Amino acid sequence: MPFEEKRAWIMVVVSIATYAVYVAIILGRAGADTPPTEVPYAATLLWTVGASILATIVLHIIAAILAPQDADRKDQRDREIHRFGEYIGQWFLVAGGVGALVLALLESDYFWIANTIYLGFVLSSVLGSSAKIFAYRRGFQPW
Repeated sequence: MPFEEKRAWIMVVVSIATYAVYVAIILGRAGADTPPTEVPYAATLLWTVGASILATIVLHIIAAILAPQDADRKDQRDREIHRFGEYIGQWFLVAGGVGALVLALLESDYFWIANTIYLGFVLSSVLGSSAKIFAYRRGFQPW
């Protein structure tokens, strides 16, 4: 497995896991009596984003230690697949930003604006990395 594919797998797993933890914590705090907008979310959001970044860095280092001969090897195909995945992911980042802008214009609660942006980041990471994995597994034909 190419090192860049390993990096994509790490991004998918870490992004999904940390977002699932965030959603579970927020939904756990919001009960039948408490709406989600009244739940303290900012610290949890920041901690899960920080944990995601830290876990990604640590796992990339571990992957590089386990396969040092592949860690700095990147050919033209790897660069094209990376670019392809980043283009796919950028669409969801833009969608999250536009969604947050619309919510801000509608004067929605900060909770919804922040969570729309966070979801945009997560979808960007997951879908961009999934596109890379798909390109490595099924083949990649640049246009």
